[in-house]
Amino acid sequence: MEVGVSTASLFLRQYNEDSLVTLNNLNAKTCEVFLESFSEYTEEYGKLLLSRKGNLNVHSVHVITMNFETELFSVNPRGYRDANRWFEQVLKTGELLGAKYYTMHGRARIKSDSDYDNYEKAGKRLAELCETAEKYGIAICLENVVWSLCSYPDFYKRVKEYAPKLLATLDIKQARRSGFDYKDYIAAMGEKIKTVHISDVDENGKIKLPGYGIFDFEELFKRLKDVGFDGDALIEVYKNDYDEVEEIKRSLEKMREIAYKIF
Repeated sequence: MEVGVSTASLFLRQYNEDSLVTLNNLNAKTCEVFLESFSEYTEEYGKLLLSRKGNLNVHSVHVITMNFETELFSVNPRGYRDANRWFEQVLKTGELLGAKYYTMHGRARIKSDSDYDNYEKAGKRLAELCETAEKYGIAICLENVVWSLCSYPDFYKRVKEYAPKLLATLDIKQARRSGFDYKDYIAAMGEKIKTVHISDVDENGKIKLPGYGIFDFEELFKRLKDVGFDGDALIEVYKNDYDEVEEIKRSLEKMREIAYKIF
């Protein structure tokens, strides 16, 4: 396991083409590229990122949910087709960058009367999307997100029955927000976890860079090892959760000290 950083941690501080340079200079080693807008889904932009990534390994790609991911679950054939076109553009970028995984939020839970918990319907569509991603050498990792499809642990357990190629991204901050213990998500996702988004929290519940709060990362890493985790852990915080970019380097060092003792 390697510890790296998601470019989402620099969202609204630096654009991706600059954040890759920054993360390379901070010795991030591995990263997730958080593509922010439609103009970043082009081959031209992918080539720009490729020219800027230096020695970074691109573990995964990720996008803003409301750009097109919700429509990937549309019952409207035209809506699905159009969304799938953008999805494939991102997959092409991921392939160009050497990414193995696509972190997916999926359908946003924005209506009170919708069929979000129709496991068969969601699972079969996820299975289709997994087949599409596989053409580009990429696997989909469904992420637990409090306001999206996998908002509770049992959702993943139920939906993977219909999508056997579906993998998982564990986000401990989102687990905290959902009201479920992250351990419940590990139990549900198990060996399917390939990406972990890590963050810390202080005594007042404010998100912090890993190693700057009170969260027990040694227990997290031990539990991940117990289920055979062989992916990467990526620091993912928001722009106001730290002061100086250099703090990320110290966070990386702290997490690697713990991880190297366990993995």
